[in-house]
Formats: sequence, structure tokens, C-alpha cells
Amino acid sequence: MSRFLFVVPPLVGHVNPTVGVAKQLVRRGHQVAWAGLPEIVGPLVGERAAVFRCASPPLDDPALLRPHSLRGPAALKFLWERFLEPLADAMAPGVRAAVEEFRPDVLVADQQAVAGGLVADRLGVAWATSATTSAGFTAPAGMPKVDTWITELIQGLQQRIGDPGSTVDPRLSDRLVVTFSTEALAGPARSLGEQVRFVGPSIASRPYTCDFPWQWLDPARATVLITLGTANSEVAAHFLTQCAQAVRARTDGLRAVVVDPSGTLRESDDRVLVRPRVPQLTLLERCDAVICHGGHNTVCEALWHGLPLVVAPIRDDQPAVAAQVVDAGAGVRVRFNRATAAHLGAALDAVLREPGYRTAAARVGQSFRDAGGAAAAATHLEDLAARASPPEQDQPSPQEPS
Repeated sequence: MSRFLFVVPPLVGHVNPTVGVAKQLVRRGHQVAWAGLPEIVGPLVGERAAVFRCASPPLDDPALLRPHSLRGPAALKFLWERFLEPLADAMAPGVRAAVEEFRPDVLVADQQAVAGGLVADRLGVAWATSATTSAGFTAPAGMPKVDTWITELIQGLQQRIGDPGSTVDPRLSDRLVVTFSTEALAGPARSLGEQVRFVGPSIASRPYTCDFPWQWLDPARATVLITLGTANSEVAAHFLTQCAQAVRARTDGLRAVVVDPSGTLRESDDRVLVRPRVPQLTLLERCDAVICHGGHNTVCEALWHGLPLVVAPIRDDQPAVAAQVVDAGAGVRVRFNRATAAHLGAALDAVLREPGYRTAAARVGQSFRDAGGAAAAATHLEDLAARASPPEQDQPSPQEPS
């Protein structure tokens, strides 16, 4: 059997897809560990899982809060300069230590944990990319200066923590890229290489310890989930307020569950239920539509359940994911900064009343199921391990993530 080391950034949305894949690998008799920030990774992967500590820039550092006005090239430069580059430098020693202790046959590096690919290349370990969003983090088309700047930044990382003589791109393994989407959403695969495998989202249960008032839901009334993910609370106030107003203005009895970790809305009523967090996967089974920021995980989980979307992208890969939703016919896009209750209400009316959106969402959701998800990803990783053919070594018995 083989050993797999998942190298992940301290971001919930990038850890979650690996959990289901890891469970599949463990069930097949393999050994799995993670390298990342234990305070973030540990609760997600389970207390029995092995997590090798990697440092991280302080996540509460105000310098990491991207000014909301930044767009396009400036936003991408901010992401790399303020977060991805410092994260790579911080994680590299921990990744090296994890490789030396765990001795993986395959290292699986998240797109944003570029230290994983650099260290694996330097130490001669077979490695794959975990593409938690099909949008990627290379420069968008038409931004050659940004692409050149990112390339130079990566070359600097290569000199510091990778193999100085290598030309490897730590964002994209040349042996295997596991992409948690399908062409039904992402569009036809472009010239990324034959190593790219679309497996659909890895949908796995997640720990949830808070009570949820399930009795508040009314099967006779449509319900919409409104969420901006786990990293956007600082810009949520106006948007969530407008969403709540839009729901209350509907005359058909529409209800909404609003995820509001910052306490912007404070009070619930018979039309709007405000919660700091929710059991999202279970809740989606009882919803009719979703309003969100275009985060890849939330979008994929909604489409998995055949739910049409209203997407209001904020930053990073979200505009690209929102464009995929619209191109697939599965939702409506609104402008995050300028969305009023009227705009949001019209978008909600469209996705709830016009059947084409739900039909398209169901089509994408079926493509996700057909792609195989976590099981397919595990098979591709097993194939890579077999091709790498490392010598057998004694290791502790595997422990399944809880």
C-alpha cells in the first residue's frame, strides 16, 4: 500500500475536498497524512488523523485583508504578494519535515500551497496538484505583465525553497492535476495538459456541533440559502441586509436562511432565519436556491443538489466561477457592490420561477455524480503512486479520518 501526504493552506474551502479523498484512500488500505496549520486542518480532518505542523502568516493580520476596491491585476498581485508567497515561505520547513518523517509515495499539493510542489520537486517525490477550483490562480488572459510578474515571483520561491535548477510550476503538476469540477461547469478542457482529470466535487460530511432549528423550515414554502463563505465577513453587512430585504419583499412567502458569522443582521423573524453557521450540506437538501459569493465549494455543493444560484463574486477566483455558473445556464450573476434589494429580488424570481435554471443546475449536478468525485480522485492518485513505484517501507497502520 502507498502513503499520501496532502499539503493544504489554512483555508477551510481548500481542506474540505481532500477529506473525502483521504477517506477513500484509507478505506483502500493506504496511509494518509496532512501538512498544514493544525488549528485549521485538525478539526476538519478528524482528531485521529496525522497533521504535520506547517507555519502560516498570521491569519488575523490586517495586512492580509485585501482592500475591497482592488480588482483585476491589482487584486491578483495582492493575493500573491501578501498571502501566497509568504505562505509558501512559512510552510516550506514544515513540508520538508513532513516528507522526511512520513516518507510519502505521493504528495498532493493544493493550488495555493505552492510550497508542496516546490519541496516535492526538490526532494524527488512524485506529486499531484489538488485543484479545488477550476479557475486556477494564473494570470487571466490578456494580462501578460501580471503573468510575467507571477512567474518571476515563483522563480524567487524556487531559489529559496525549491530546486534552483528546476523550471517546475508549483501551481500545476506535470504528472496529475485533480480538478474538483467537470466540463459541464468549467467548460471544455483547454490546453492544460493530459494530466488534468476532472473528478467533480468531493462531497463529504463535515463536523457540525451547533443546533439548527429544523422546525423553522416549511416544506410548503420555498427556501433560499444565503452565504458568503468563511472569509468575507468584513464586507458582508450591506449585501446581507439587501438580501434579507429582497426576501421579505417577495409576496409568495419565500423564506431564507442567512449565514451571518459577524452578526450583521442580529435578529430572525418568520421570513429570515439568521445563523452564525449552518450544517450546509444537510440544509441544501431542503433548499430551493442559493445566493452566494461564487466560492467554488459553495457553488459545487449547490449544483450537486440541483439548486440554481444567484452569484455575487467578490474576489480571487470567484468572478471566474460565477462566469462558469452563468455560462452553464445554472444561475444569475449580480454585482456584489451595487446589488440592491430590487436587483437581488429580480434575480431570485428568475432562478426560482424560470425552469431553465433548475434544469441546467440538475444537468451539472448529474455530471458531478457521473465524474466519480472523491472515489475517482483516489483512483487517479493510486495510479500515480503505482507509476512512481517506490520501495516498500514499514509505516504505522493507517488511521481513517473521522
